[in-house]
Amino acid sequence: MLKKVAVVTGANKGIGLAVAKGLCGKWTGDIVLTARNEENGQRALQALSTLTHGDQEAVFHQLDITDKKSIDSFAGFVREKYGGIDILINNAGIAFKVADTTPFGTQAEVTMQTNYFGTLAVSKVLLKLVRPGGRVVNVSSMQSKRALAGCSAELQAQFRSETITEEELTELMNRFVEDAKQGRHQDNGWANSAYGVSKIGVTVMSLIHARELSRNRPNDNILLNACCPGWVRTDMAGPKAPKSPEEGAETPLFLALLPPGAGEPHGRFVSEKQAEPW
Repeated sequence: MLKKVAVVTGANKGIGLAVAKGLCGKWTGDIVLTARNEENGQRALQALSTLTHGDQEAVFHQLDITDKKSIDSFAGFVREKYGGIDILINNAGIAFKVADTTPFGTQAEVTMQTNYFGTLAVSKVLLKLVRPGGRVVNVSSMQSKRALAGCSAELQAQFRSETITEEELTELMNRFVEDAKQGRHQDNGWANSAYGVSKIGVTVMSLIHARELSRNRPNDNILLNACCPGWVRTDMAGPKAPKSPEEGAETPLFLALLPPGAGEPHGRFVSEKQAEPW
């Protein structure tokens, strides 16, 4: 019988590594942690080696969510070794520092490429492998809600629409990047945050994918949510943040380990283990 498995992307440090460590203590199946950099991933794997229990195994596999060949290679590995996925935590993401002098248009393009388009690409492949009863957690941010509030009423209505499609969302994300590169994003109703808008994409994508799961696999009881881990002391968020990585991992772990038979939350934005209005 094939073992159960949890996949955590971007798990070589920060929240992703803390989630992987938490799964070692709270989950019986294997844990596959991924990272773009092989060396960093192997180092993280060593940190898990003393935390696994029973026949649980921690495994590293390289994954760059912006590279289709890397995604396909990873999916092939999971399919061959496990036959499917029980828990998928899409954590990989990037952010420019506040003081970074890179032109805003470039920041918008690079951030969107990983946070939205990368998460979308890996989701489209790996969601097909999620088994009945599976749990999917897309790590977004409260910055998505702040950015949404900073957008025009017209954009807010589009991002809150219960009928928005993946194609329409992608078109909006591309439009933001183009507007940012032309220096007209604020004039056209966008919030002035590349990271925030990219995470609007992650949150809305999550709501769309949850609706699709409910429609296409109604009896499989797969729960998919977006979440905010909070402001966490990581390389990305800096040393002044109030939460430790372990505290930041609490909400993603809560959603990943929703008990069998649970019906909710599903298709929600969750912060501090509570579903928030979007």
